[in-house]
Amino acid sequence: MRWKGYRQSGNVEDRRGMRPGGIALGGGGLLVVLLVSLVLGVDPTQLLEVAGSPQASVDSGPAGPMGAPSDELGQFSASVLASTEDVWGALFEEAGAAYQQPRLVLFSEAVQSACGTASAAAGPFYCPADQRLYLDLSFFDELDRRFGAPGDFAQAYVIAHEVGHHVQTLLGISERVQAARRQAGEAEANALSVRMELHADCLAGVWGYHANRTAHLLEPGDVDEGLAAAAAIGDDRMQHQSGGGVHPESWTHGSSEMRARWLRRGLERGDVAACDTFVAAQL
Repeated sequence: MRWKGYRQSGNVEDRRGMRPGGIALGGGGLLVVLLVSLVLGVDPTQLLEVAGSPQASVDSGPAGPMGAPSDELGQFSASVLASTEDVWGALFEEAGAAYQQPRLVLFSEAVQSACGTASAAAGPFYCPADQRLYLDLSFFDELDRRFGAPGDFAQAYVIAHEVGHHVQTLLGISERVQAARRQAGEAEANALSVRMELHADCLAGVWGYHANRTAHLLEPGDVDEGLAAAAAIGDDRMQHQSGGGVHPESWTHGSSEMRARWLRRGLERGDVAACDTFVAAQL
């Protein structure tokens, strides 16, 4: 993936090395939680309250330095974020709307967001309450070593997926889905969550389509890297790895096949309208 020499976003907040108040996570305990979360495919929102309080916080935590970091992974993340800003800014403008750029918060081990306090075990997540993406860059190493999904475009897909959740928030989709989930039973709520996650996968593909068309970011093999990453974190694969059997009714993100299919759909069509998983008869 071509990213060096491209614009880097200033909407990056670096909290690595900072600890949210009241968190004391030993390395062993954190590792256990991380492995359980990744293997079982736990929805990040279920891990946001590790600090104790079940209530969402209005505090996004102590602020870190703003701007593109000096290390390579930080600069890579800032470049990917800048590309999403360019693509979604143009698409929103075409639709007669203004795109509100999110902030990417880099952290290590644990972080405070307006949605609560999360450990790195939650994986990358988006908090609609403060419109920020939260990412522990060690997740990229985990994506490579544990899930066999290496490559810079695999990493870019992770960021673009969380930006997809931001787009859902701006479009009012997140609020409507969450309202419907609160009125639904567990199985139906999980099914709605799957559709929302697959929609974000497709939106990540839409970004990739337009980023490549306008800035020629993609190199040979990049698409395969992204599809491999999407498939690697499918609910069925994670449940199979856990040895506890595959239970579709408990899925919150979709199967490996579903995730790769919807990412590919966005990459091939580049059309937000083609991403409507909420009306799709087959996921």
